[in-house]
Amino acid sequence: MGITKNEHFSKEQNDLAYLAKALGHPARVAIIEYLSTQANCVCGSIVDVIPLAQATVSQHLKELKQAGLILGNVEGNSICYCLNIETWKKFKQMLEPIFKLTEQPVCC
Repeated sequence: MGITKNEHFSKEQNDLAYLAKALGHPARVAIIEYLSTQANCVCGSIVDVIPLAQATVSQHLKELKQAGLILGNVEGNSICYCLNIETWKKFKQMLEPIFKLTEQPVCC
C-alpha cells in the first residue's frame, strides 16, 4: 500500500497497522516475548537469546522502539530495553473490537 493511500483510512486504522507492522518479523516477536518475561529493563542480554548478529538485533530493537512498543534508556555504554506498557495498553484496546468479532457465530 502506497503512502498516499493511508489518508483513506482512519487514524486508528493507521495506528493499528503501524504497530502490527512493527511486529511483522519473528525476531521482533521473540524480542517482545523475552522482554515480557523480564522483571527489569534488559541491558545487552537480548543478543544472547536471539540467534542473530548483534547488528541485526540492534536494527530490530530500533524498529520496535520507533513504533513505541519498547523503551530504551542509555546506561553507561549500554542501552537498556523494556516494554512500553502504555503503548501495549493502547494496542490491546485497538485489538479488542476485532477479537469481539470472533465471539459471534460463524457465518460461513
